[in-house]
Amino acid sequence: MNTVFQLPEFEQWLDSLKDRTTRTRLATRLRKAELGNLGDIKPVGSDVWEMREFFGPGFRMYYTWRGEALIVMLGGGDKSTQKADIAHAIALAEKLEIGDFKHDQEN
Repeated sequence: MNTVFQLPEFEQWLDSLKDRTTRTRLATRLRKAELGNLGDIKPVGSDVWEMREFFGPGFRMYYTWRGEALIVMLGGGDKSTQKADIAHAIALAEKLEIGDFKHDQEN
Protein backbone atom coordinates (compact mmCIF):
# COMPACT_ATOMS: atom_id res chain seq x y z
CA MET A 1 0.00 0.00 0.00
CA ASN A 2 1.13 3.51 -0.81
CA THR A 3 0.08 6.83 0.60
CA VAL A 4 -0.69 9.46 -2.05
CA PHE A 5 -0.18 13.03 -0.86
CA GLN A 6 -1.36 15.83 -3.13
CA LEU A 7 0.46 19.15 -3.09
CA PRO A 8 -1.80 22.21 -3.41
CA GLU A 9 -0.49 22.73 -6.96
CA PHE A 10 -1.70 19.28 -7.92
CA GLU A 11 -5.08 19.76 -6.25
CA GLN A 12 -5.55 23.09 -8.05
CA TRP A 13 -4.76 21.50 -11.40
CA LEU A 14 -7.12 18.58 -10.80
CA ASP A 15 -9.90 20.89 -9.60
CA SER A 16 -9.42 23.11 -12.67
CA LEU A 17 -10.41 20.30 -15.04
CA LYS A 18 -13.92 21.09 -16.17
CA ASP A 19 -14.87 17.61 -17.33
CA ARG A 20 -16.19 15.55 -14.44
CA THR A 21 -15.50 12.25 -16.22
CA THR A 22 -11.85 13.21 -16.65
CA ARG A 23 -11.50 14.13 -12.97
CA THR A 24 -13.11 10.81 -12.01
CA ARG A 25 -10.79 8.81 -14.26
CA LEU A 26 -7.72 10.55 -12.85
CA ALA A 27 -8.94 10.08 -9.26
CA THR A 28 -9.41 6.37 -10.01
CA ARG A 29 -5.81 6.25 -11.22
CA LEU A 30 -4.67 7.74 -7.91
CA ARG A 31 -6.66 5.13 -5.96
CA LYS A 32 -4.96 2.39 -7.98
CA ALA A 33 -1.56 3.94 -7.16
CA GLU A 34 -2.45 3.74 -3.47
CA LEU A 35 -3.03 0.02 -3.94
CA GLY A 36 0.38 -0.39 -5.59
CA ASN A 37 -0.71 -0.37 -9.24
CA LEU A 38 1.03 2.64 -10.75
CA GLY A 39 0.10 1.72 -14.31
CA ASP A 40 1.91 3.34 -17.24
CA ILE A 41 4.71 5.47 -15.76
CA LYS A 42 7.90 7.00 -17.06
CA PRO A 43 10.81 8.76 -15.32
CA VAL A 44 11.22 12.36 -16.49
CA GLY A 45 14.32 13.34 -14.47
CA SER A 46 15.47 14.36 -10.99
CA ASP A 47 13.45 11.61 -9.25
CA VAL A 48 10.22 12.82 -10.85
CA TRP A 49 7.92 10.40 -12.65
CA GLU A 50 4.95 10.84 -14.90
CA MET A 51 1.75 8.81 -14.80
CA ARG A 52 0.57 8.69 -18.38
CA GLU A 53 -3.05 8.55 -19.46
CA PHE A 54 -3.98 7.92 -23.07
CA PHE A 55 -7.36 9.59 -23.36
CA GLY A 56 -8.37 13.12 -24.22
CA PRO A 57 -5.32 15.33 -24.82
CA GLY A 58 -2.97 12.79 -23.17
CA PHE A 59 -3.15 13.67 -19.51
CA ARG A 60 -0.03 13.43 -17.35
CA MET A 61 0.29 13.50 -13.56
CA TYR A 62 3.73 14.13 -12.04
CA TYR A 63 4.96 12.67 -8.78
CA THR A 64 8.00 11.83 -6.71
CA TRP A 65 8.64 9.29 -3.97
CA ARG A 66 9.43 10.16 -0.39
CA GLY A 67 10.31 7.19 1.74
CA GLU A 68 9.28 3.72 0.65
CA ALA A 69 5.54 4.19 0.25
CA LEU A 70 4.76 7.90 0.02
CA ILE A 71 3.87 9.24 -3.41
CA VAL A 72 3.81 13.04 -3.61
CA MET A 73 1.68 14.34 -6.46
CA LEU A 74 3.33 17.48 -7.80
CA GLY A 75 1.21 18.61 -10.73
CA GLY A 76 -0.44 17.64 -13.94
CA GLY A 77 -1.12 18.63 -17.49
CA ASP A 78 -1.36 17.17 -20.94
CA LYS A 79 0.86 16.63 -23.95
CA SER A 80 0.52 20.25 -25.06
CA THR A 81 2.12 21.59 -21.84
CA GLN A 82 4.32 18.61 -21.02
CA LYS A 83 7.72 20.30 -21.17
CA ALA A 84 6.71 23.16 -18.86
CA ASP A 85 4.81 20.79 -16.56
CA ILE A 86 7.88 18.59 -16.14
CA ALA A 87 10.10 21.57 -15.35
CA HIS A 88 7.60 22.81 -12.76
CA ALA A 89 7.28 19.35 -11.16
CA ILE A 90 11.06 18.97 -10.92
CA ALA A 91 11.37 22.40 -9.31
CA LEU A 92 8.71 21.49 -6.73
CA ALA A 93 10.32 18.10 -6.02
CA GLU A 94 13.70 19.71 -5.39
CA LYS A 95 12.16 21.91 -2.66
CA LEU A 96 10.51 19.05 -0.78
CA GLU A 97 11.91 17.50 2.37
CA ILE A 98 10.74 14.32 4.07
CA GLY A 99 9.90 16.36 7.17
CA ASP A 100 7.22 18.14 5.16
CA PHE A 101 5.13 14.96 5.37
CA LYS A 102 5.86 13.69 8.89
CA HIS A 103 2.52 14.87 10.32
CA ASP A 104 0.54 13.29 7.47
CA GLN A 105 2.24 9.91 7.93
CA GLU A 106 1.50 9.87 11.67
CA ASN A 107 -2.26 10.28 11.16
